[in-house]
Amino acid sequence: MNPILIFLAGWMVAMLNVSEGWCHGVEGTVEPIMGYCLTAMYDDGEPMSYAGVEIKAPNSDIAFQTGRTDRNGCFMVKTDSSGAWRAAVSDGMGHRLTLDFAVGADGDGQKSDQSTAPATSGGTSRPIRVVAALSIIFGLCGFFYGWKARRKDSYVGQVAQ
Repeated sequence: MNPILIFLAGWMVAMLNVSEGWCHGVEGTVEPIMGYCLTAMYDDGEPMSYAGVEIKAPNSDIAFQTGRTDRNGCFMVKTDSSGAWRAAVSDGMGHRLTLDFAVGADGDGQKSDQSTAPATSGGTSRPIRVVAALSIIFGLCGFFYGWKARRKDSYVGQVAQ
């Protein structure tokens, strides 16, 4: 077999396995329950079990609370002041989720002025990313085969002269 074909086939298989289309995205919610319950999960619904969490208070660069989610991807925090809080969840494998949530004047999560909406990290769905990755791979293969065919044609023209 042609070594270039073997190389290209191996390269395509490798690119399919590392493609972003096969990776997880992340989603999360924040719910006020005598404090706030943060829920972190991958885009396929699997919880981010035992992921590291860091909570930062408003106008502070120092962590207010750190810890890990439980096996269901949940983490509780009881805030002590009002304002815009930030939670960062990281599983240690490259998946990171940042959730911003507002705490009302009472600070206990009972009367939050702002409803919290789910946050997602991906702008496109997984099937779209897979199609895009395959399009790039086939486009590059077509470019290389066209380039190789063009080189052969120019060589044949030089020998005939």
